[in-house]
Amino acid sequence: MTMRTQDIITDKLTAAFAPESLRVVDESDEHEGHSGHRPGGQTHFRVYIVSEAFKGKSRIDRHRLINGALAAELAAGVHALAIHAAAPGEGAA
Repeated sequence: MTMRTQDIITDKLTAAFAPESLRVVDESDEHEGHSGHRPGGQTHFRVYIVSEAFKGKSRIDRHRLINGALAAELAAGVHALAIHAAAPGEGAA
C-alpha cells in the first residue's frame, strides 16, 4: 500500500523536527490547470510547523532545513511547497 504524499511529509517533518504543532495541507486541487499539477493531485502543499529546531534560525535557514528533510519528495513530484515555520512563542505558524 502506497502512503499519500501528505502523510509522508507529515511523518518526515515529525521525525526531523519533533514539532509542537504541524499541519500539512494538500492544496493541489486549487492548482488544477497550472504548472506542475497532475491528475490525482499530491503536487502542491502548504506546511505550518512550530518547532524548537527553528529557534535562532533565519527564515531561509528554516526553509533549507525543511526542504532538506523533504528532498526525496521534492525530487519525486511535489511541485510546490509553501512553508510557514516558527519557533515556539513567535506566533502562529
